[in-house]
Amino acid sequence: MNTQDLIRLGVPPGECSRRGLDYITRYILKGLDRSRLGESVSEIVANPSAHVNDSMAREFAEALLRSPRGITPARAPWRSWGQGLEPEAMNQLARACQLPIAEAGALMPDAHVGYGLPIGGVLATHNAVIPYGVGVDIACRMKLTVLDLPVRDLDRRRDRLAEAIESETRFGIGASFDEPRSHAVLDADWNVSPITARNRDRAAAQLGTSGSGNHFVEFGAFTHDVPIGSLQPGIHLALLSHSGSRGTGAAVCDHYSRLAMERHPELPKELVHLAWLDLDSEEGREYWAAMELMGRYAAANHELIHRHIANHLGAAVLLDVENHHNFAWKEMHRIGGEDREVIVHRKGATPAGEGVLGIIPGSMATPGFLVRGKGNPESLRSASHGAGRIMSRRRALECMDWDRIRRQLRDRRVHLLSAGLDEAPGVYKDIEAVMAAQSDLVEVLGRFDPRIVKMAPSGERAED
Repeated sequence: MNTQDLIRLGVPPGECSRRGLDYITRYILKGLDRSRLGESVSEIVANPSAHVNDSMAREFAEALLRSPRGITPARAPWRSWGQGLEPEAMNQLARACQLPIAEAGALMPDAHVGYGLPIGGVLATHNAVIPYGVGVDIACRMKLTVLDLPVRDLDRRRDRLAEAIESETRFGIGASFDEPRSHAVLDADWNVSPITARNRDRAAAQLGTSGSGNHFVEFGAFTHDVPIGSLQPGIHLALLSHSGSRGTGAAVCDHYSRLAMERHPELPKELVHLAWLDLDSEEGREYWAAMELMGRYAAANHELIHRHIANHLGAAVLLDVENHHNFAWKEMHRIGGEDREVIVHRKGATPAGEGVLGIIPGSMATPGFLVRGKGNPESLRSASHGAGRIMSRRRALECMDWDRIRRQLRDRRVHLLSAGLDEAPGVYKDIEAVMAAQSDLVEVLGRFDPRIVKMAPSGERAED
């Protein structure tokens, strides 16, 4: 048994989990019946006061009694991938699986704590959508474009490539163009929600921009050993971007999250960010339509960034691949032995249905990967959306220093145009370990090594 098994049995993370693991060790060393171990732990969790005089279970029972709250066994089945995941991230998913609307869950190897659902959390629900289960940056998205430029341009014409990024997108909170971009997404029905209607002009001004936080635009070397579409194996110059629906998406999340919380005052404090909207309700239908519009808007942002950069360089496109990773989908899944239509929330998780292509980035100094999904039903056909943070932004600003980062970037031949300390490579998990932990979820088709990187400059508030 491990920490996740204890959480499934209702043991809170932290001291209780540590004492629980100590109890398991004593139980095994004493040579007791291992087939009854889970039952024994459950008995202590259910009635810790009855075990305080048991020398073997005392510390575990007393920790449970001191704990301000616990969680009950999850209603919906779930499992996780990877090692050393944050206990509170696992606890967040376990709590989500207690919701009466929950059908199944999964936790990706890049998982870390978020609001409501953890980042890297996947949750299937019945006829309901959780705004915070989608996230603040609705439809945050990846896009990879391979261009018909020689890969040696990454060194020989680096300034020209950097100038194309600087000219053809904008970074930072509220970033916009003096002369706004145009796109057919502006001809969509923005009256599907009062929030999208009110923010249409704002969205128009921010079309083609990249925002802040972990959003980036990069040039790099894309290497693959198998044909991808009509693209033959080799090393190619490629453009990679990461951003979402900007200020309008955040406004949609804020409005409908508050509505969901108002509809569910019965939820305890630890579940309040998991408040949901029934899809049969007016608010639920509004949110769903607004979310889908934000998906089209985020795709338009990336389309414009890539189109304008390619045109700026006079380059033709050889390959385009893209995917959302903060979104909800209506999908059919086999759960509990029967096929069900469910709403699958992927908050920082990549769709990984069988044969589906996706992009999983690392950091500014580590590779990203083009992957093909294996359709694993246990993960709800999902995979990680990146390496995943191991350090908060505040902590990064306290302990990172530019001298060390610049040395690391120089060793990796990465030219950094701008970024904040809170996006330093050291704040992320080892992407190679993350990929190894999900080999049953995706197949790696190609590798992207960043060489020219642009992110929002230091001091910008993160909006990812």
